[in-house]
This record gives sequence, structure tokens and C-alpha cells, in this order.
Amino acid sequence: MFVRLAEGVVRHRRLVLVMTGVVVVVAAVVGSGVFDKLSGGGFEDPAAESSLAEDLLGSGFDAGDPDVVLTVTTDIGTVDDRSVADAGAALVEDLAAEPGVTAVVSYWTLGSPAPLRSQDATRALVLVRAGGSEDETEDVVARLRDNYDDARGPLTVMFGGPEPVGSDIGATIEEDLARAEILAVPVTLILLIVVYGSVVAALLPLAVGVIAVLGTFLSLSVIASVTDVSIFSINLTTALGLGLAIDYSLFVVSRFREELGRGLDPHTAVVRCVETAGRTIAFSALTVAVSLSALLVFPLYFLRSFAYAGVAVVLLAAVTAVVSLPALLAVLGHRVDNLRLWHRSSTPEGSGFWHRVATAVMRRPVPVATSVVALLVLLGLPFVGVTFGLPDDRVLPADAESRRVSDVLREEFDSRESDAFAVVAPELGDSDRREAEIDEYAARLSGLSGVARVDAVTGIYQDGQRLATETPAAGRFASPSGTWFSVVPAVEPVSPDGEALVERIRDTGAPFEVLVAGAAAELVDSKDAIFGRLPLAGGIIAVTTSVLLFMMFGSLLVPAKAIVLNVLSLSATFGAMVWVFQDGHGADLLDFTATGTLVVTIPILMFCIAFGLSMDYEVFLLSRIKEEYDRAGDNNHAVALGLERTGGIVTAAAALLAVTFLAFGITARISFMKLFGFGLALAIVLDATIIRAALVPAFMRIAGAANWWAPAPLRRLHERFGIRENTETPARQGPRASSRERSRDEP
Repeated sequence: MFVRLAEGVVRHRRLVLVMTGVVVVVAAVVGSGVFDKLSGGGFEDPAAESSLAEDLLGSGFDAGDPDVVLTVTTDIGTVDDRSVADAGAALVEDLAAEPGVTAVVSYWTLGSPAPLRSQDATRALVLVRAGGSEDETEDVVARLRDNYDDARGPLTVMFGGPEPVGSDIGATIEEDLARAEILAVPVTLILLIVVYGSVVAALLPLAVGVIAVLGTFLSLSVIASVTDVSIFSINLTTALGLGLAIDYSLFVVSRFREELGRGLDPHTAVVRCVETAGRTIAFSALTVAVSLSALLVFPLYFLRSFAYAGVAVVLLAAVTAVVSLPALLAVLGHRVDNLRLWHRSSTPEGSGFWHRVATAVMRRPVPVATSVVALLVLLGLPFVGVTFGLPDDRVLPADAESRRVSDVLREEFDSRESDAFAVVAPELGDSDRREAEIDEYAARLSGLSGVARVDAVTGIYQDGQRLATETPAAGRFASPSGTWFSVVPAVEPVSPDGEALVERIRDTGAPFEVLVAGAAAELVDSKDAIFGRLPLAGGIIAVTTSVLLFMMFGSLLVPAKAIVLNVLSLSATFGAMVWVFQDGHGADLLDFTATGTLVVTIPILMFCIAFGLSMDYEVFLLSRIKEEYDRAGDNNHAVALGLERTGGIVTAAAALLAVTFLAFGITARISFMKLFGFGLALAIVLDATIIRAALVPAFMRIAGAANWWAPAPLRRLHERFGIRENTETPARQGPRASSRERSRDEP
């Protein structure tokens, strides 16, 4: 199949390049608007109890969390002074008159409640809700920030709350992305020139990367027209697009130059290149795409978005590297080495650094394997103490306006009121005891451990007793058919204690159906949604990876070994994530705020991406080992020669991919995207060094000929349906290329 593909590419090389150019232009024009279609949320399960409760609060009671929290500050006295209060009331009146604003309340309009005033009485809060869809709300809040984000008489206004935080995250990501590209592209080009020694050859992987990234922007733009897509997926698109394009192009161009060095003419070298490296790339890309597609099983669109972006960019990078790049190589021929800056001296077969490493490891495989496994387990131990959380304003840099507002709320206001759980009873039924049932249930809630107070339509409750029956805001808890309760916690809400309180509230019997909302409930439901689907996602990755590797290598041991080694490598990466980003070691150096938790979605996301990338290098290495084993039948010689032939190129590819992710980690100002960049860079480095150089040769030496064993029925299945490579070197004459065509395209 790959031979026929290559022959077609060579024969129609100019047509392939023209079609590629058309696709790039269309993708650049249409895909450039993708940022306007992406969303900043996606961390909650829309079908979860907490999500349904939030929807009911908004639709049934016109309650729930405000979209905007404004801190209004005065420097001429206190917020209770007449002139300040009049200016505050005028501000509320102006905000309420804005199109799209559905509700505005403030310290001055609610009877001066203490929770809406700072401890020194110089600040007060204004809470704004906007109606409509997510995009409509975003537009309304953007207009409000433009019109009100300045001094108004004696008042200074700053915008915070969920919508400004989300908007600031989106703007920060877009700026970070531009900075990362400015850093990554020139550094990558310099490294490519170092690897190739030729400017022309070094530019080819960047061209493939641009095509893959722009094509994925187009894909995401289309997908975002029919479903929610997270803006965070853009980071993966750019980093993985550049990285994999460099990986795949590196293998294609290096194999092409290798075949030219053996004396093949350019067109025949292209065919041989696609037949070998192209086949490996296709299966590698399929393995990475399968790992990323497992993210589709999760209901959180933050995770699904990375599947959309990841699968698209992997497949586009692979197709471009196997089709468009060979067409360009067929046109360039020997000119691929133009603008050569230096020549690398070749080493005789059976020598060189990587051959010596493999030979040294295989002389003492058991001690090497034992010590490396122990080291990886030790590095992974901090992950045992992982604590999961949800992203909040602290993922932003400290100078972001919405982050500054949230810091003020935490430091200067009584935050317990804003941390209250909402317990919604949408349908009370027709019972004559409705008021008595509400009273009994509110009293039971107030007596739970971890509850400071419960506010309800029937009064205020504490320690199982009703303290007051007449409250100014009691009416907000009622609707024609239902009611809701405000449960003020005595514990930190987004914490293990807060999660336990959610479970106690849900286990407390009620005479009517109730749904629990709030940040802690959202965290509980998000963890349930993720960990409940985790076995399915893991099963998809393990089974499909095993099948693909078996079809490629005809072995049962190779897939099992690959999965075990990848899990070991990732355990060390996750341990480092906890030690740095959860526990805060190096937080000042890396410039982020440690919150004592990891965003619950990030380890799952990184596992799928890093697992796929690890399999990427595994396939490249094993394909060369299997190629030599099929030729000579000597396991130890095949392992040493396979590592010799791929060690340098895999190291170069890993270094380039790690540099790309490091660039995104260094420039990222969103803390969990910083974790994402640094974590994946570490995973790639560990995999390309410790795993490939030590554990793979050690385990393959220990297994010996059993590496390639399979039961007779499976062996026959592989012989019939498996993918096998023709290891014979093709003739020097190009496929269906006349001497006139060759002379026209070669220098």
C-alpha cells in the first residue's frame, strides 16, 4: 500500500504540492477566526446534579452565582457616607439600564448587609447577572468593562467574577500563544539546522508544522460551530502540531537522505522512504490519535476539546509528512542538502554512542532494569498525595484585574457568604405541610457538621434551631412551585472537608427532591464524571494500542512491555507535577500560585497525550529493531543496531518536541497550562532517555527471542492480516519516472 502511495506521490508530485497550497490558503483564511468561537469553560459535567441545580437557580429563582462581581472602592471616607452611597446607587441604576443585564444588586440596594462590605468599610460589592447564551453574556460583560472600568466620581470600579475571569483567561492564552510561537519557532529552527546541517532540510519540518496547525484551526472552527470547544485546546494544537510535524519530518527527511547516501536516485529514495518511515509514521500517528480519542468518553468538553484538536493535528501532521513532504522531496532531490553548513561524519555500523549504550545495558540487564524501575517509582511517590481541585481565578497571573478582585474578596470580605452551597428543591408538591417540611429540613441541614448557618424562606437556622423567622431577603428563596436553601459552610468549601460536607447534605433525607450546587458540589461531580469513565478510557487505550502493535510486530510481549514502561515513565512525571505545582516547590521561580491542588482534568489529559507520544517513539525504535531482527534473526544484535540507527534521531526529535512544550510552559501565565507544558516536556525527556536507552534494551535482552513470540493462532492471524515491511532495497531506477523527468527535477 505504501509503495503504491509513494509511486503516486512521485508521479503527481506537482499536483500534490498545488493541492497542499490550496488547503493551506483556505485553512489560513477560514481557520484564523477560530479564537472567536472557542469557550473558556468546560470543567463541569452538564448532566451532573450540581449543573442541573445551577440551571434551576437561574431559571426558577433568578438566583445563583453572579456573572460579574464589581468591587467599588472609595478613598474619601467609607461606603456608608452619603455622597458615596448616592454614587453607588447611581452606578447600580446605570448598570441595570444596560441592554442584556437582567439583575443588579449591591451593598446599597440590599440594606447594607455586612458580607457585601469590606472589613475597613472602604469597599462595597455590586453583583450583576446577564441573560442569554454564553456568547451573549460574554458580549454584555465586555461592553460593561469598556463602559464602567474607570473612576466614577468618588468611586473606583474593578471587574471580577466568573465571566471576567473567563475572559481574562482567554485573552491571556491568546497572548501567551503568540509569545510561545515567537520563542519556539526560531529556537526550533536553530536546533533543526544543528541536526541536519542544512538550512533547506531544516525548513521542511517547520513547513509541515504550519500546515498541520492551520489545518487544525480550520477543523476546530468547523467543530466549534456545532458544539462547545475549549480555548485551551489551541495550546495543544500549536505545541503538538509543531512537535509532531518535526518528529515525523525528521524521520522522513533522515530516511530520505540515508537512502540517497546508499546510492538510490531521488525518486526511488522517496518510495523507499515512504515504504519504511512512512509506514512507521502512519502507525505511530494512529496510536497517538487513539490515545487522544479516549478523551471523547468524558462528558467535560474541556477534555473532549483536546481530543478534537489532538486527533486532527496528529492526522494532519502524519498525512502531510507522508504525502506532501515526499512530493516536495521528489522535486528537491539532492537539493535537500542545499545551504549545507557542515557535514557530519558517519560511523561504521556496529559502533557509535547508542550502540555502546545498548551493548552496555544488555551486558547487565537485570541490575539496570531494577535500578531504573526503582528510580521511576521513587520519583512517582509524591503522586500518592495528590489532591484534586477545580481551576479558579488563581490560575491567572497576579496582576490580572479579575484576579486582583478575587484576592480582595478573599482578604477583605467575609468569604463564607459567597461560598454558600445552594440546595434547590424545584418541586415541593401539594402537601399541606409544605412550610413545616421546609422548616424541619432546614433545621436538619443546620445541624450537620461543617455547617455554620442555613438561610431559608422560613427563616435563619443554626445548630438545628431556627433563630429568626422574619428576614428581609426571605422572598428570594421562593417560587410558585419550589424553594431553595443557602447553606453557609464552616469549612473551606473546595477542600476534602467541603467535599465531605456535600456528601452529608446529599445523604440527609428530605421530604422532597433536592439538588446541591456550589463549587464543592461541582468538584465532587466532576471527579465522579472523570473517575467513573476512567476505566473505559484506559481500556480503550490499552486494547487498541495492543492490537495496533500486534498487527505491526506480531508479538504479544511487545505491546505489554510498551504499556508497562509508559506507565512507569508517566508515574515519575505525575510525581513531579504534585511536588512542584501542588506543593509549590519552585512556585516563585516559575511564577505561579500554588493552591494545594491539581486541576482534576490535567492528569487525565497529560496521560493520554504523553502515552501517545511515548508510543510514538516506541514504534520508531521497535520498527528498526524488528526490521533488523527479520533480516538477521539475532535479538541482541537487532536491539543494539536498532538503537544505534534510531537513538540519535529519536533524541533529536524528543529534544525538539520538548523544546516546543517548554516554550509553552515558560511563556504560559495560566498556571495549569504552565504545568501542562513543563509536565509534557519532562515526560518526553524521560521517555526518550531513561526508557529508550535503558529499560527497552534491558527488557528486550531479558526476554530474548520471546520478544517476538505469539501463539500459533495469533501468529497465523498476523501472517494473514498483519502489516509487514519489505526489507529489500529497491532497484536504483525510479518508479515510473523517465530519465527526462529525473533530469528536470534533480540538480
